[in-house]
Parts: sequence; structure tokens; C-alpha cells
Amino acid sequence: MRIAIPALGCLLFFACHSRDVEAPPYRPAKIDMHPTSGYLTPQASMSTVHLPEGYHLELVASEPFIQEPVALTWDGDGRMYVAEMRSYMQDINGTGEHLPICRITRLEDTDGDGIMDKHTVFIDSLVLPRMMLAVGDRLIVSETYTYNLYSYRDSNGDGIADEKKLVYHNDTADNANLEHQKSGLIWNTDNWIYVTANPVRYRYEQGMLDVDTMADPAGGQWGLTHDDYGRLYYSSAGGEVPALNFEQNPVYGQLNLDSERRGNFDAVWPIIATPDVQGGQPRLRADSTLNHFTASCGQCIFRGDRLPVGMRGNLFICEPVGRLIRRAKVSDENGEIVLRNAYDSAEFLTSSDMNFRPVNLYTGPDGCMYIVDMYHGIIQESNWTKAGSYLRPQIQRKNLDKNIGRGRIYRLVHDGYTPGPKPQLLEATSAELVDDLSHPNGWWRDNAQQLLVMRQDKSVVPALKQLVLGGASSPLTRVLALWTLDGLHSVDQGLVLTAFKDSDPQVRKAAVRISESFLGNVGAGGDAILKQLAILANDSSADVRIQVALSLRYSRSPEAKTILKNLSDKNRSNELLKKSATRSLDEGDSDMIVLKEKTARMNYGDKHLIYTGATNFKQLCGTCHGLQGEGLSSQVAPPLAGAAEVSGDPRLLIRILLNGLSGPVGHKDYGVMPAQGTNNDDYIASVLSYIRNSMGNTASVVRPSDVRNIRKADTTHPAPWTWKELHSLKP
Repeated sequence: MRIAIPALGCLLFFACHSRDVEAPPYRPAKIDMHPTSGYLTPQASMSTVHLPEGYHLELVASEPFIQEPVALTWDGDGRMYVAEMRSYMQDINGTGEHLPICRITRLEDTDGDGIMDKHTVFIDSLVLPRMMLAVGDRLIVSETYTYNLYSYRDSNGDGIADEKKLVYHNDTADNANLEHQKSGLIWNTDNWIYVTANPVRYRYEQGMLDVDTMADPAGGQWGLTHDDYGRLYYSSAGGEVPALNFEQNPVYGQLNLDSERRGNFDAVWPIIATPDVQGGQPRLRADSTLNHFTASCGQCIFRGDRLPVGMRGNLFICEPVGRLIRRAKVSDENGEIVLRNAYDSAEFLTSSDMNFRPVNLYTGPDGCMYIVDMYHGIIQESNWTKAGSYLRPQIQRKNLDKNIGRGRIYRLVHDGYTPGPKPQLLEATSAELVDDLSHPNGWWRDNAQQLLVMRQDKSVVPALKQLVLGGASSPLTRVLALWTLDGLHSVDQGLVLTAFKDSDPQVRKAAVRISESFLGNVGAGGDAILKQLAILANDSSADVRIQVALSLRYSRSPEAKTILKNLSDKNRSNELLKKSATRSLDEGDSDMIVLKEKTARMNYGDKHLIYTGATNFKQLCGTCHGLQGEGLSSQVAPPLAGAAEVSGDPRLLIRILLNGLSGPVGHKDYGVMPAQGTNNDDYIASVLSYIRNSMGNTASVVRPSDVRNIRKADTTHPAPWTWKELHSLKP
């Protein structure tokens, strides 16, 4: 029996059998040192999975319906779409990986038993589909190696897409390794659609995607999730970081804290020996188990209502190399989000099946959690399995390269809970969707808001405003009503000013962020907003104060800087708040506003080059030159900000990046700058275009063809250049 408490709406549910402290997961006393690498049936594979008491897996779909599944989504009526990378690592060399033989399958449960029994190939002949987003009766899809996005629709109800529409156009090829390309494409609470590893976010308007560029995107690799209030969580397998860039929205830039992952969080606890780990022996314990996250991906904040209440708001992270899933407790400590492993030296889910490869997790429309198991022998792409690599002989010794052509989707359930009803949101009225903003399952709330924003039905504006102004007992419902009004372009200054005074800090925080659109109107409404933000700068909630610090970078008023200085001075003990205020003071104009203004009139190609360069620079170059090109106190590299050489002859800069630089620059010797010539022409051009149009520099962009010409001309000069050599060259 589950009882909803009306005063708290969808935020709090009790189950008569739930416990505050759950039993820890089962962990065998003896690790399986020699696990078999042979195929197991879905039922046999499930028997190798260990979970805490009361939890179980149920099979939803498997081969032959699906093969090599990597991602899934549902439309508003609960039909499941599965992206299948059928060309991924079909042998140890990745032969045929680029062939258009992948697909997206649509699955339905027609008899209500929880098992998908109806199967159609919704879209065929794709190249490694990696992202999907259901928008009404359409499915937006992204393939690997391209930035173009298409929407597909089944117009006659046969389960096969027969309409294809280009909704975002960018013919630039994405030549990065597929492991380093974007993923996500999730519609967030703020009505922006976010991806990883790309300095853009999208807005769905009238069936098309409008793009917004970000100067300092959050990065991340495979997987993206958000919590009830729109906080995004990224992960980086390449950096072996299981969770990052969750302290603030990526539109404000990257910000990570040393203390945000507590305890020995990055250590993992598999139950089998792990020979196929890219890091080799340093990544293994004495018992041959993986000792650290190395393939973190597919994370999910669980927001359903059909598992124990303690699961809500927890962050779950896949680790397919370790054949496990981490459960992390998430807490807000004075505005800082902190993660802790839910168990001591153990994991929520572990398996001794070597082919068990969890790569994605989701909250489903039935309120349960879904696990995408690629069930594949090789999990690393061929760039890391070449001859001479550590991985190659390990894969061959275990015959993992033979394990292809399968895949499973599981539902995580718990004793005493039954899955929720099948949704029918596509046919729901707008008034019914407003009611669903209070649904106990986050999947329903997300889709109700999305459909309301897509419909642009202004008839619900009065009802939404009434929810914000006190009609909703749940603070979360008030927040969602605010953001839905924002998506309907129906937020006015009076509503924002009222929401500033809400009793709940999350409502006040959302109102502060929404107020950013008013901040530029000094003398026409922005003054009243700014006056209230000065009051909220002393709010009792650190979350609200942090958001004030972030949002004020959108104001050009001198008063905004005064507020920020006071925030910084009064919150010296709060590292996150002080960093937010300091960045808004020191970097706001250049990083957030000036760059956008400078590129506003550029064509898309040049703008994209610059913003891609911002990402590349801050991931690598900024560690030596400083994130703003200001140079570091260690003086390991020269400053780039306002440097005449940066705005000068681009051919000198191209040569420096291709071959490196040694010896003194001016009157100081910085040692040797490593060559970056192994990066492609697009990468070099993007970094140089960014530094030449930021940090106080103004110059032309550098095009990939410029880099290509210099690369061809300088084949006889493989060594690093000296400053003297560069300046002796003819112009």
C-alpha cells in the first residue's frame, strides 16, 4: 500500500514495507578469478546479477528483437524506441563500423505483462545512432559523425517511420572518435535541450531546433541526466571521472570542487576479475578486480515512484568494464552538491557475466528503472584495441571479440511494488497535462511540461499562474509551473517578483534564473528585478545566493557588480558561492556576454569554429595558459590575453601548434610547448580561432584549410620551432 501525503504532493511517498536503511548488496567472499566469457541466456545472465535484498531484474526485451542496444526513449504514449549500434566492434579491428546498417526499433507491450511483444524497425540504415528525443509524435535522431538532426514520424500507424525532416542543419563532419562525440539530447526543466561534448544547446520551436552557443560547455561523454529541478549530471570515461560538472548549469561554464565526491568514491567493487581494462595492471587490485571507474557512462537520477522512496534522487552510474552499477547518495550541503557511495566497499548491482555491459539507465513511464545492457564482448572502440595495445591480447585470450549480435533491456523492480499505468499523454488535453505536472513519477512530469511547451496552448496560462501563486502545495509543482510558463513565453515581471518571495528556496532559485531575461532592461523593468536580487543576495538559502551570483553576470549595471562584490565578501567560507561570484565579476563580461556579442554577426561556420575552440582550449590548453589566457602563477606557458602575437600573423600560431615551441618567448624561457600536430586541422583551427576572438584579442578566424596548407609546407621541419626561427620566416 502506498499513501500520498497531500501537503507534500509528489515529493513524498511512503510504502508500508520500506526501510530508512536498506540491506547492503550481496558481495561474495571469493571473487570469480576465471569467469567464463561464453554467452548466457537472458535468464542465466540475470542469475549472475547481485542486488540488495528485495530488488530484482525483469527482462523487457532481448535478441533477436534487439541487437547491440545503446540507448532508449519513450514517446508520450509509452512506446519504447531503442537505438541499436549493430556495426559497433563486430571484430577486434572495428571492421565496417561506419556502414549504415544500424537502426532504431520500436517496441510495445500489447498485453500488459511488462514484456515487449510487438516489434517494428522504426528507422533502418543508420550510422551508429547515438541520441534520440521524442517530441510529440516525432522522434529526433542523431547519428555518429554528423551534427545534423532529423525528426522522423510514422504517419500511418504501422510502426515504421515514413516522414523525415531536417530540424537542425550543420553539414560539418564530426571526425572525432565515436567515444568522444556527443550524447544526451535531453529536454531539461528549463526547456533547453542539452547534449554533451558540444558547445551548444537547442530550443524546440515550431518543429525546428534553434541553437544557442555556450562559451564554456560542460563536456562529458556518454550519458546525461537531470534531477527534479533541472540539475544536469555528466560523466567522463576518458578522464575516469564518474560524475562531474553538476554544481551549476553548463551555460555558466565548468565548475568542479575537490570535495564533491566524498570518501573513496572513484573506487569500484566488481565481483569478477577484469582482464579487459584499458589502463592495464595499474587499474587492477591484487585479486584482479577493477579498482577505479574507467568506463563511467549512462548515468541516471532516479525519479520514479515504483521503487523504495530512498531511491528517489539517487544518482546511478553504469560501469560496463566493471560489469556493475553504482548507486550514489546525493546531498546538498550549503549549496554544494555532494556524492557518496550508498554502500561501503560494495556496489548496488554487480554481475559475474563477462558480457554484461550496462551502458544506459532511465526512469521509465511505469515508475521503475530501466537498464540497457549492450551484452557485447568488446566495450572499447578499435582505437584502443590496436596491435600493440594492452587490451588486444586480453580480448583475444578470452575470445571477447566473438561475442556480438545480442542485447538486453531490463526493468529493475522491488518486492511489493507494481509498475504504474501505461501513459496516454499524446491524446491528453492541455488541462490534463497541467494536472500531470504534479504526478509522482518524474517521467510523467517531464513529458507533460514538454508537451505543453510544444503545443504553445496559452489557454492554460491562468491555471499555471495560479499554481505558482499558491495553488500548488508542492514546491516542485510551483517550479515546474514557472518553467512551463517560461516555455510558453508567458512570464511577466510581476510573476517573477512574486516568486522571489516564495517560501521554498527552489522556487526562489528558479525565479532568479528566469529573471535573467529582464536584467538587460535597465530602466524598463530590470531595475526592479535588480533591486530584489540585491535582497536575495542575503537569502537564507545558499542555493538562492549562488544563483543570484550566477545570474547577475547577465546584467551590465554597475549595481550588479556591487552586489557581486558584497556576495563574495560575505561568503568567503563557501567555496562554491565565492567562485560563482568571483567568476561573474572577473569573467562574466568576457566569457559570457562579450564573446556572444562579438560572434553575433558571424556566419554559423565561423561561430561554430570559435565555440568548438573554446571547448578544446579549456579542456587542454587552459591548464597551462590559464582558462582566460591570463597565464598561471607557475609561469609554465606565456599569457595569451591581449597578446599582439595572438592577433598577428596566424601562420606563426599554426606552426607553433603543429610543431611545438622551444626556448625563450620575449625575455622569458618557458621550456618546451608540446606539439599538437596529431590533432586534425579542424581542431587546430578551432583553438586558434577561439583565442584570436577572446581574451581581449580581435582577429580573423583560422580555417582548417589554412592549417592544412601549413602542414603540407612544413614537412621538412618536424622539430619544435624557436621564436627566432618563426620571426625569420618570410611573411
